[in-house]
Amino acid sequence: MAKIVYQIELNQIVTCLRQKKKKIVFTCGCFDLLHIGHIRTLKEAKSHGDVLIVGVNSNTSVRKNKGKFRPIIPEDERAEIIASLEYVDYVTIFSESTPEKLIDLVKPDIHVKAGYDLTQLPEADLVKSYGGKVILVKEMNGYSTTTLIKRILDNYS
Repeated sequence: MAKIVYQIELNQIVTCLRQKKKKIVFTCGCFDLLHIGHIRTLKEAKSHGDVLIVGVNSNTSVRKNKGKFRPIIPEDERAEIIASLEYVDYVTIFSESTPEKLIDLVKPDIHVKAGYDLTQLPEADLVKSYGGKVILVKEMNGYSTTTLIKRILDNYS
């Protein structure tokens, strides 16, 4: 799928987009079980610029952040699911626990994140350091992968 790119390719893509004066938006997440909160966040992110780049946490990164039973869906499948969405222009997988390294590569004009405040967002200072803007999307209560897993377990165990 042409939307899924390695970070080395992403560097070249971003250079080309900047030459074309495109406003680049970035967001990231595990996207383990896709739900309406993810969809609405991606749609909101895309509304802030011309190109939406999404970082998907690798399997190893998800395990570090969410525990040994996650992810449920492997990284290549999660990337393909996210890439299939009309709001998303490019997807790349990153293996770090937080996205600073990827953000430093992309240097998006806008970084969108749901469910955080600025004091909880480790990458906020980096984005601001090069003149980027952080936009926080309000998390939709009751819509999370953890809640979805719990509901499935409650209903089918």
